[in-house]
Amino acid sequence: EVQLVESGGGLVQAGGSLRLSCAASGFTFDDYVIGWVRQAPGKEREGVSCISKSDGSTFYEDLAKGRFTISSDNAKNTVYLQMNDLKPEDTAVYYCAADRPPCYSDIGYDYWGRGTQVTVSS
Repeated sequence: EVQLVESGGGLVQAGGSLRLSCAASGFTFDDYVIGWVRQAPGKEREGVSCISKSDGSTFYEDLAKGRFTISSDNAKNTVYLQMNDLKPEDTAVYYCAADRPPCYSDIGYDYWGRGTQVTVSS
């Protein structure tokens, strides 16, 4: 059974940082891409970033470029999202998701975690 478990969300002031983690299990890590998608209250889900274990490539939506960094720990089957210079508009539930390669914008992920809340105060 595929499982994706997020952690690391919380409340932070504007300009602060958070690191989200996604622990993946139940599938061969190298065969999938892992991404982060967020949903703010009253808004549609939007992609943030994606990483491909098969070739090490990464993908960032415009909203994440320059502030967020995605990475993975192969030994732990865990993907991280380092978020710096957070803004109130980054407030959302952040979901970890998995799909077959490659990473691209608006990827329709097959598997989803339950999400972790990120709240950025002004």
